[in-house]
Amino acid sequence: MPPTTTPRAVISFEDVEQLREARRIIRQEADSLVRLSESLDPCFCDAVRLIQGCRGCVIVTGVGKAGLIGQKIVATLASTGTRAHFMHPTEARHGDLGCVGSVDVILALSNSGESEELISLIPSIRQLQVPLIAVTRDSDNTLARHASVVVRFGKHEEAGSLNLAPSCSTTAMLAIGDAMALVLSQLRGFTSHDFAKYHPAGSLGRQLCPVRDVMRSGPQLRIASENETVREVMIHHSHPGRRTGAVILTNGEGRLTGIFTDSDLARLFENRRDEQLDQPIRMVMTANPITVAPGVLLPEAIHLMSERKLSEVPVIDSDRFPIGMLDITDVLQRVESADRLLRSHSDTVLPQPTVRSA
Repeated sequence: MPPTTTPRAVISFEDVEQLREARRIIRQEADSLVRLSESLDPCFCDAVRLIQGCRGCVIVTGVGKAGLIGQKIVATLASTGTRAHFMHPTEARHGDLGCVGSVDVILALSNSGESEELISLIPSIRQLQVPLIAVTRDSDNTLARHASVVVRFGKHEEAGSLNLAPSCSTTAMLAIGDAMALVLSQLRGFTSHDFAKYHPAGSLGRQLCPVRDVMRSGPQLRIASENETVREVMIHHSHPGRRTGAVILTNGEGRLTGIFTDSDLARLFENRRDEQLDQPIRMVMTANPITVAPGVLLPEAIHLMSERKLSEVPVIDSDRFPIGMLDITDVLQRVESADRLLRSHSDTVLPQPTVRSA
C-alpha cells in the first residue's frame, strides 16, 4: 500500500477506535506535563544552580528507558551551551567511572529511584565526592536519599491499556531535562550565534548561517559611482543571466551612499521622467539604504527584509565599504522557514539600521 500523504475522507470503525485510544494516550501525557509544571518546586532551581556553577561536565546516567531519555537530555544540554556526556551505569562499573572528574556533576534519572544499576554506583560517587542530582518521582527512595539535590516530577500513571510501559513518567523526565537545559542556556546568555556555531550542518545549519554565506559578492555585484548617469549605469553595469537586483552606488572613496533598484528605474518610466536618465544617479537613488553586516544571521536578515519589504539589502563592512548584496531570490532558495527560527532564537540584536528614505 502506498504511503498516505493526505487525510482520508472516509475512515473505518477500527481506525476510529485506534485514533480515540491514541488521542487518549496523548492527552494523558499532556495532563502529566501540566501537573508537573504546576508542582515544580525550588529544588529545580537548586539543581540548575549546581550545574551552572559546575566547572566540568554534566554526566547524565540512567538505565532502560530513563537511560534513553538521558541520552536525549545530554544532546539538548550540549547543543545549548552546557557540556554534557552520557554514562551507562553498567559500563560505569567496568571502567567508565574514569570519565568522571572532581569538577563534574552527575545527573541520575530513575522513576522509582531504586534501579539496581544506579544504586550500585552511589558508593563510588560518594568516594569521588561529585555532586549528585537525582531526577525521580519523589524523595522517598534510595537514590534521592543519597543525592545533593532531588528534582521530583511526581508519580504518574502510565498510559495505555496496561498502564505499564514507561510513557507519562518518561515524558515528565524528558520535560525536566529540557527545562534544565533551556533555563541554563538563558542564564549563560546563549545566543542564536552560539546555536548556529553548534549546528553547522543540515537544515538548521543552512537556516542559521551568517549573511556572508548567502550574499552575492565579487563579480556578481553591480557597483557604480553615484556621479554616473542612470543611462550609463544601466549600460555599463548590467549582468546577463539571472535577476541582477539593485545597483550599489558609492562615493569617491568607494563607500556606500545609496542603491538604485529595478523598481526605481520602472518608476522613472511610469512617471514619464525620461530626462532624469541622463542626470547623475545620485539624484534618484535611494540614499542611505538599510544595510546588514556580514556576520548577521540569515533569519535576522530575512526578518528585516520582510518587515521593511525589501528585495535587496547591501552588505557592508565596518567602514561602509560594500562587500556583498543579499538578494531575496537567493535567500528563498536557501531557506524556507528562517522567520520561524528567528522567533525561536531572537536573542541576537541586529546592527542598528539606517532607515531607508523614500
